Amino acid sequence: MTPEKMSEVLATISEFVGQSPDDLAVTKASRKSPYATLVSTILSLRCRDEVTQVVTPRLLALADTAEKMLVFSDGEIADIIYPTSFYRRKAVAIRKASKQIFEEHGGRVPDTLEGLLSLFGVGRKSANLILTLGFGKPGICVDTHVHRISNRLGFVKTKTPEQTEAFLRKVLPERWWIDINGVLIAFGRAHCTPISPKCSTCPVRKKCGRVGVEQSR
Repeated sequence: MTPEKMSEVLATISEFVGQSPDDLAVTKASRKSPYATLVSTILSLRCRDEVTQVVTPRLLALADTAEKMLVFSDGEIADIIYPTSFYRRKAVAIRKASKQIFEEHGGRVPDTLEGLLSLFGVGRKSANLILTLGFGKPGICVDTHVHRISNRLGFVKTKTPEQTEAFLRKVLPERWWIDINGVLIAFGRAHCTPISPKCSTCPVRKKCGRVGVEQSR
């Protein structure tokens, strides 16, 4: 599919689903600081939105900088962020990343993909999310929805999210780099589901490759 066709498809889907960012807590935090975006991104991993939206502001109200976070122990952070999923593991990640930011980066969150990937607990998905939401810089955040739907539509033909990100960086118009994550997540959750997608009412059904679709509604 050409870059122009990709833009047309994403514009149609975006209008269909409305403005639906991945995690409201992450989006709200991004208005405050890159550090808040980093913390909220870690907390949102494998966690329901409604839990993240409660836990994130509770932690940031106590520690909204790397230096302030280091006042708390791993156990204290874990108690604050309970009942988020994997709360003990996330507490360790937040404190270790904060220590790196404070000691190695002068208290400022790195604003490059390479710098963010050097932080403990930050993978490519999270790094791209922090880069785009925290700094407003170009990046493509590829989660399972973006990887799955990009292949289904025929944007890419890849086996892993990492391969999808690399290919999209080459062909996807930069205007969609930041927005593709929120658009396809909203579309994937409510309409273009993994099993039995709602193809009969899909706004781009005539342009979709329907790759891998065996049953639909």
